Amino acid sequence: MSFERKKILVLGAGYAGLTTVTKLQKTLGFQDADITLINKNEYHYESTWLHQVAAGTIHWEEATYPITKVINTQKVRFVPAEVTAIHRDEQRVETNQGEFEYDILVVALGFESESFGIDGMDQYAETITSPQTAVAARQEIERNFINYKTSKDPRDLAILVGGAGFTGVEFLGELVESIPELAKQHNIDYDDVKITCVEAAPSMLPMFSDELTQYAVDFLESKGVEFKIGTPIVAANEKGFVVKVDDEETQLEASSVIWTAGVRGNSLMEESFEGVKRGRIVTNSDLTIDGYDNIFVIGDVAAVMNGEGENARPHPTTAQIAMQLGELTAKNIKHKLNGDRPETFTFDDKGTVCSLGSDEGIGVVLGREVKGARAAFLKRIIDTRAVFKIGGPFLAYSKGKFL
Repeated sequence: MSFERKKILVLGAGYAGLTTVTKLQKTLGFQDADITLINKNEYHYESTWLHQVAAGTIHWEEATYPITKVINTQKVRFVPAEVTAIHRDEQRVETNQGEFEYDILVVALGFESESFGIDGMDQYAETITSPQTAVAARQEIERNFINYKTSKDPRDLAILVGGAGFTGVEFLGELVESIPELAKQHNIDYDDVKITCVEAAPSMLPMFSDELTQYAVDFLESKGVEFKIGTPIVAANEKGFVVKVDDEETQLEASSVIWTAGVRGNSLMEESFEGVKRGRIVTNSDLTIDGYDNIFVIGDVAAVMNGEGENARPHPTTAQIAMQLGELTAKNIKHKLNGDRPETFTFDDKGTVCSLGSDEGIGVVLGREVKGARAAFLKRIIDTRAVFKIGGPFLAYSKGKFL
């Protein structure tokens, strides 16, 4: 009697997908399964570092590493390809490099920018959703500063940031560190630079206390950032943002326009599954989806519920949660192969830290509020730990934030 190895197919090498694969290759033997990882890039990028790339405080290569550095190529086949269709009933996936069949599928396709239907946003604003878009945002700012030397147009020194959420605030923290250096490099007075952050919600950073949020606002305002909170953006155009103030529309002008306020799951999700909202599908407690106990959905394309019934809300899509989802998925795949009962997901919240540049930050770690240099230090630990958990000590040494 021959034993046929199960085909495990993992789509996406972000935090969730790559964690799944690195855990599977440790727990499964050669005889247990054929594991294939598909990702459109040959590298993994630390998406939580992209705001630094966009601000120019790190090079894009510092935020990436080759996928082959962390996978065991004797156990895992890596295919650089873009997924174009998922046929869940036929158990096959189409890519631009051919078709792949599976017995067990892990969908971890990641996120893309979400403009919420704001007119012109996709056309006129840069985003921070990949190394390429982050570099484009940085190049936009640098190009306008260079242009100012001949144009003398104050708009070339104006930067509009849409959104005062986590990414927006971290981006602002990096900007107030890098822009003074850029201004000095081009003999521009930093006082002539105007950085404005526009947020539709009545408050920012709702995950933190009012005291911590105010600390972030005070720090950024002391560095020249102007906040317009409770100010909806109704359109983006070649001049900047059109905002609504007291029911009147006002034009905010800037040559550099960066949108940080929205992400959604991969749009392929709507084409592949029912009940998908903004690229996310509700999962069962074991991270499979209704009707398909052989399909796990994790990371930015998963709505993993916290609580039950009417009070249930999806967990936020953070790197911390994504890695924990990947760890449980690997466990549950092993349980499935062994015929054991799957485990249910419980989020172990280690805390959240929002950086404000290299030496400042705010956060809650193990239930305690932190701010200032201590928060910045803890952020470096968190970032380095994420690299360590996927790639081990050598990668953490080369890519971590303590050298």
